[in-house]
Amino acid sequence: MKPICTRFFPFHYGWVIIATGALVIFSCLGLARYAYAMLLPGMQAALGLSYQRLGLIGTANFSGYLAAVLVTPRLARRLRPRPLIALGLMLISLSMIAISRCHGFVPILCLYTLAGVGGGFANIPMMALVTFWFRSPLRGRAAGLVLCGNGCGLIFSGALIPLLNRCYGADGWRVGWLVLGLVSLAIAAIAALFLRNSPAGMGLEPVGRPLPASPAQLIPRERVGDGALLVRLGLLYLLFGATFMVYGTFIVTSMIREYGFSEARAGLYWSWVGMFSLFSGVGFGSLSDRIGRGPGLGLVFILQSAAYLLAGLQLGPGALFLSILLYGLAVFAIPAIMTAAVGDYLGLSRAAGALATVTVFFAAGQTIGPAGAGLLGGAWGGFAPAYLLCSLLTAVAALLALRLPPPPEG
Repeated sequence: MKPICTRFFPFHYGWVIIATGALVIFSCLGLARYAYAMLLPGMQAALGLSYQRLGLIGTANFSGYLAAVLVTPRLARRLRPRPLIALGLMLISLSMIAISRCHGFVPILCLYTLAGVGGGFANIPMMALVTFWFRSPLRGRAAGLVLCGNGCGLIFSGALIPLLNRCYGADGWRVGWLVLGLVSLAIAAIAALFLRNSPAGMGLEPVGRPLPASPAQLIPRERVGDGALLVRLGLLYLLFGATFMVYGTFIVTSMIREYGFSEARAGLYWSWVGMFSLFSGVGFGSLSDRIGRGPGLGLVFILQSAAYLLAGLQLGPGALFLSILLYGLAVFAIPAIMTAAVGDYLGLSRAAGALATVTVFFAAGQTIGPAGAGLLGGAWGGFAPAYLLCSLLTAVAALLALRLPPPPEG
């Protein structure tokens, strides 16, 4: 009997998973995390928050994400991905709605930590689903398409928040959190309705042409050097996590405080990051399908290093625009390639657990980065030293990525 999914969709249901996954990422990262950069100046002005406290709020979100990563594999086995993703999005939405009513640093700190927990519950199982619904030759491209949700979130927040601030003045940031929370609530319902845990459960095969039969890929096993390789991937993800959110958290504040941009102009530039990033995951994910995961990661880290260097040198608006272009083009490529790399190196049977493991490194890096940048920003009166340090770290990451071995056959 024809599977029910093919009766309603004239294409493989894997593409429904991708579309729904892009909405999930739009909510749990694009809105709950990256919109913070646009909301930050209004919150700082209204609540009198220092750079250090702004950095701590960002770090609290990543700490919650890290805590979620540590327990997500066990929860995913008990609850399965679909309900866990919906639960995570619900937690995010309720936390953001509550932040819109806050009047002090501590309540925002606690609630944004809970939003980070929700982000971990939604993001990790969502990216793991990609490895089950798509075969290796299409895995990088599929992960990149899901990560387009990040770019759409940047575009949405870059356009919405300045508009709300013009309409509601000093309360614009509060209305912003409220609107973002309500949008996330709607996406939680969509995820619960359309996501499915595996193609086998719907009588389907994964998307993509099957490779030569290799049942070993589905048999849990340890290869010599797998542990060391997982640590190497984790270190690369840590360096990425420690650097990209420094720029993502503070570049809007830098544009307003250090370059003298209006909020509307800074929001326009932030939207450009989102538009450029729409190519990021798909383009570099597909490129890594062709040239290999290590070279793909290395190329992305080189672009990021150049972006941070241009921001740190403060050579003027032209250099800043080039920095934003490079950052946008590369920003979401690392998660797309890393999702594919984990499945290629460690096999489908261990993909979810291995992805959670490397994401612990990623979350640890994100926890360190904004807090350290906030301290540097407070000490130096700006974020140029933090951007320069990020450039150095990503240059090191590029060298490490280029030395990765090719994935094993079968």
